[in-house]
Amino acid sequence: MTVAASAAMVVALAGGLLTAMAPAAQAASGATLPFTSVEAESATTTGAKIGPDHTQGTLASEASGRQAVRLTAGQRVEFTVPRAANAVNVAHSVPDGQSGTLDVYVNGQKIAKTLAVTSKYSYVDTGWIPGAKTHHFYDNARLLLGQNVQAGDKVAFQATGTQVTVDVADFEQAAAPTGQPAGSVSVTSKGADPSGQGDSTQAFREAIAAAQGGVVWIPPGEYRLTSSLNGVQNVTLQGAGHWHSIVRSSRFIDQSSSSGKVHIKDFAVIGEVTERVDSNPDNFVNGSLGPGSSVSGMWLQHLKVGLWLLGNNDNLVVENNRFLDMTADGLNLNGNARGVRVRHNFLRNQGDDALAMWSLHAPDTDSSFENNTITQPNLANGIAIYGGTDITVKDNLISDTNALGSGIAISNQKFLDPFHPLAGTITVDGNTLVRTGAMNPNWNHPMGALRVDSYDSAIEANVRITNTTITDSPYSAFEFVSGSGRGFAAKNITVEGATVRNTGTVVVQAEAPGAATFRNVTATAVGAAGIYNCPYPSGSGTFTLTDGGGNSGWSSTWSDCSTWPQPGQGNPDPDPDPARNLAQGRPASATGSQDVYAPGKAADGDANSYWESANNAFPQSWTVDLGANEAVRRLVLKLPPQPAWQARAQTLSVQGSADGSTYSTVVAAKDYRFDPATGNTVTVSLPSGTSLRHLRLHVTANTGWPAAQFSEVEAYLS
Repeated sequence: MTVAASAAMVVALAGGLLTAMAPAAQAASGATLPFTSVEAESATTTGAKIGPDHTQGTLASEASGRQAVRLTAGQRVEFTVPRAANAVNVAHSVPDGQSGTLDVYVNGQKIAKTLAVTSKYSYVDTGWIPGAKTHHFYDNARLLLGQNVQAGDKVAFQATGTQVTVDVADFEQAAAPTGQPAGSVSVTSKGADPSGQGDSTQAFREAIAAAQGGVVWIPPGEYRLTSSLNGVQNVTLQGAGHWHSIVRSSRFIDQSSSSGKVHIKDFAVIGEVTERVDSNPDNFVNGSLGPGSSVSGMWLQHLKVGLWLLGNNDNLVVENNRFLDMTADGLNLNGNARGVRVRHNFLRNQGDDALAMWSLHAPDTDSSFENNTITQPNLANGIAIYGGTDITVKDNLISDTNALGSGIAISNQKFLDPFHPLAGTITVDGNTLVRTGAMNPNWNHPMGALRVDSYDSAIEANVRITNTTITDSPYSAFEFVSGSGRGFAAKNITVEGATVRNTGTVVVQAEAPGAATFRNVTATAVGAAGIYNCPYPSGSGTFTLTDGGGNSGWSSTWSDCSTWPQPGQGNPDPDPDPARNLAQGRPASATGSQDVYAPGKAADGDANSYWESANNAFPQSWTVDLGANEAVRRLVLKLPPQPAWQARAQTLSVQGSADGSTYSTVVAAKDYRFDPATGNTVTVSLPSGTSLRHLRLHVTANTGWPAAQFSEVEAYLS
């Protein structure tokens, strides 16, 4: 949604997250947060605004609100402070391999402190995950200002020598450090070094041993731990507040079992995890805290996973924490979770599912994710429920999911065995989803904002989806799919009391056999049609939509199951960088494909994969939707660069369209020679004045093979 960059936009929604939609729709969803966020694009700036964009692998697509502000040396962004504050956290991105600082100004006066910014924890590659690309572009940096500012004051950040893209600033009144609890054992009494220079691991272990049944006190300071803690049970670990007591550790607790009653609260654990290595336990908690435990008031950052929970964690409560910049999940209940409550947490920039339950080895049972605020998971879902019995997902606020992810996924995808599918009643109630859902590069079609997925087995549980608000989904609102392509049924589903606004394509995307009842579901500004109902594989069955009454605004049905509906309004102007390939990651289609060489292979950013048309059937065409009318000036056409791809000429013309139905010729047909000696690359210049949204290559001949072939089609503004 486009909004004016004015003071009127600085409104705190859902206790901390600014989003571009009506406040009333979000008031009940999300966490109660101690800070208020302000988007950089709503601030005053001398830099360049980027976005909005939903294309995987772009800086704008990972930003909050899909927009941010790019600063070069000397440029600044100035925020109007929304509340009394003495501390700020800034989500930012700098180019790969670079670090630097931002100068800080309060009401026009430069303060002595600077804000350190770095790419050290960004630009993560997970090549073993199908469909993943380099991601995790942003990082968070926090600062105690050393003074109090009031609502209406101005706080500015100015780039020095490094380009910095500023996404959002969180303003907070950080409390003073609390005092030591009576009778507690201080880690400094056991030799811990609050300067962060010495190794405090042994001191922490000795304090824990000495404080059984009591409290381990972590005074203000920084403490470096070089190995993980274990044998932690029947003890409270307490700091003076996460702005003051900081533990530097990439592996805080790693233990397979505990008798429980572990309470961890009020300090920060900040790691040094720069890549995702799934075999490493680079987590705040890896394993078990035992029954009757809790985690609260924590700041967790730069880890692989916040909490990866195995074994007995019965009745665990995880609340009022911040999870920032993990390379994988924020929290994962990895089977056998009973009575776990995860509530009022804030999660930003997770590298996988932000919150997940995965019922491996034993079912997660009677557990819930409630009133959490989740933003910008950059690979996978905001919340994912993989199996389990009697699970609740309630009153969460989720925004800006990226590749391979929905806002919420309710799924029987097992990953490994023994897996325990969804059972009992799955309650999904009162959730608000903003700009969620994404193009799945493995499917080459979109994932909905809320997805029910009979991936490895039919949905037998009773799935109740109630009181949902879905706004500005780039694609569909509700998706029902068997993601493995095996056609398992998604059934026993009720959707009741939903409000859908500005969905890009359809309200219901049904791709599996099964059934759902819809009641009191209202939609406005639907992009293409109300319903896409095309179960896969063809002939696997039908998906039955039962009208329970009170539905409005989405009665039409997409009529052609051979094509995918495209977002009705497309993406507004994306990142204006002329060097960006406009076609990469965009929806592609073709008149035909040979075997697995699908149209999306020519827009996936990988020159080694390729699209091949049906053989011996010229003419053939390949089409990509750029999302908006673009002044394209140059195309780069590629074949795989290996010498085995011998030189050949393809005869083709370039066509363009604004609406996807009426095409005109932009460049007349001619022969283009592809030669591995010169990289198997061809450049096509487009005439000045060309403007098109839908780009088509019409191929009539190929001297090297009886089909049209491209490994990449790249489109540029210059």
